[in-house]
Amino acid sequence: MALFLCVLFLLLSSASACDRCLHQSKAAYFSKASALSAGACGYGSLALGLSGGHLAAGVSSLYKDGAGCGACFQIRCKNSTLCSSEGTRITLTDLNHNNETDFVLSSRAFMAMANKGIGRDILKLGIVDVEYKRIPCEYKNQNLAVRVEESSQKPNYLAIKLMYQGGQTEVVAMDVAQVGSANWNFMSRNHGAVWDTSRVPNGALQFRFVVTSGFDGKWIWAKSVLPAEWKTGVIYDSGVQITDIAKEGCSPCDDSHWR
Repeated sequence: MALFLCVLFLLLSSASACDRCLHQSKAAYFSKASALSAGACGYGSLALGLSGGHLAAGVSSLYKDGAGCGACFQIRCKNSTLCSSEGTRITLTDLNHNNETDFVLSSRAFMAMANKGIGRDILKLGIVDVEYKRIPCEYKNQNLAVRVEESSQKPNYLAIKLMYQGGQTEVVAMDVAQVGSANWNFMSRNHGAVWDTSRVPNGALQFRFVVTSGFDGKWIWAKSVLPAEWKTGVIYDSGVQITDIAKEGCSPCDDSHWR
C-alpha cells in the first residue's frame, strides 16, 4: 500500500498542474432560467440570485454527483463574428443529461456570450461551439451559508443546503457536532448541494467540511453555525468562506490567450 501511495503521489506531482484548464465543447440553452433553478442541485428559486441568473446545467463529469453544484466557469463561444472574446461567467445549478453539449445555459447566459446588442442573433443558432474554464467563485462580503431545508424534523433529522461556496473547490465530506463537542457525526450528500443526517446532535451546531485543495483535500471548520433553536427555511451564516483553488491534471494547460 505504501508503494502504491508513493507511485500515486509521483504521478500527481508529474501531471500538468493547472487551475484553469481550457476545455472545448458545445453549449445550448434553456428558454427559461426557471428550468435550471428547479434543477438537480436543489437550489430552487435561490439559484436565480447566483451569477445574475447566468446559470448552467453541466454534464455528469462537471456535475460530479452533486459535488460540482455551485461551481463557476468562464465560457465563450467561438463564433468571432457574433461572440465577444471575454464571454461570460456561469454557475452550475443542474445536471445536463444530454452528452451532445457540456453545458445547457440559461438564455440570459447564452446571450451574454454575444457581442453587445446582438444577443438575439446568437439565440437563433441554438447550439454553439464554446471553450470554457473553471474559475473561482467570488461572493463579496458573503460567507459560506447553510440553509436548513423544510424536510428537517428536530430532533431526528437535519437536511441543509450549502450556498455561496467561494473558491474553486468541491465539498466532498461533511460532519456535524454540538458546539464545544468533539463527538462528530458524518453527514451524507442527499442530492446536489443538500446534505443530511438522522443523527442530529442537541444544542447549537458546528460543521466541518473536507474541500478539494490543490491535488489534495483540507478541513474547513465552521465553529458555530446553527443556534440551538434552528428553524427550517432559514439561511445561517457559517462565519467562514472557502478560498482554496483545486488543481486539474490537463494537457495542454495554457489559457494565456484568454486573459
